[in-house]
Amino acid sequence: MKKTMINTVLLAVLWSSAAWAGDYVIGAGDGLNVSVWGVPELSVSVSVRPDGKITLPAVGDVDTVGMTPTQLSGELTTVLGDYVKNPIVTVTVAQVTNNRIYISGGGVPAQVRPLVATSSLFKLLCGLNGIENADLQRGFVMRGGEKLNVDMYDLFNRGNLAADINLEAEDILFLPTNELNKVYVVGAVASPQAIVYRDGLSILDVILESGGFTKFAKTSAVLILRKKGNERERIQLNMDDLMEDGVLSENVPMQRGDYVLVREGMF
Repeated sequence: MKKTMINTVLLAVLWSSAAWAGDYVIGAGDGLNVSVWGVPELSVSVSVRPDGKITLPAVGDVDTVGMTPTQLSGELTTVLGDYVKNPIVTVTVAQVTNNRIYISGGGVPAQVRPLVATSSLFKLLCGLNGIENADLQRGFVMRGGEKLNVDMYDLFNRGNLAADINLEAEDILFLPTNELNKVYVVGAVASPQAIVYRDGLSILDVILESGGFTKFAKTSAVLILRKKGNERERIQLNMDDLMEDGVLSENVPMQRGDYVLVREGMF
């Protein structure tokens, strides 16, 4: 009977440890449950102090820095061996305050998010307010001081889930604003505006998305101002050739930062 109970407890220990074992690293502020089988006076709930230590009855301070729950269980088993014969020690994480993801860059509001369970980059991006204002082509993930090789634009905008990664505690997401990733349409269009660049965007696309030409537009002389080094290249287009005669060479692909100027004609 006693052996059966011990086996049951060991199974429970393994299950509960697995819930927070893995690669989870205990950190300052985390709440831990330390259970010593058969010794209730040594079984306590503690919080990890800012110095990374916990205090246990009879034992005193124990360092938890860099340990997983499983590793800390092993350490406490060794330490408590001086006080208890063949101790069975379980450490579980009751409250997570250490697992955090940091987001900055200006594309979305700067924030710190708790990572309370396994989560992927795609799932996190889906939950960010204002993600449409972020330039995912220039965004990146930092882990341990190194930039990860992950294409957030390919993942989020093209749906390439093969590019997804699991996030880890202390990951940093840099999401810059897409202000440098826009095409600006001004002049004689119904709704002058800035349009977020996307693959395949053409001059006709931006004109139509801006409500089309006004009746005063000089459609035979539409101008694109394009940055080329420190200068601005001027590309003049005859949109009449495109819209009336189907000259597709006039439907020029846009580039990030282009300015489209639709001038008014003289009457």
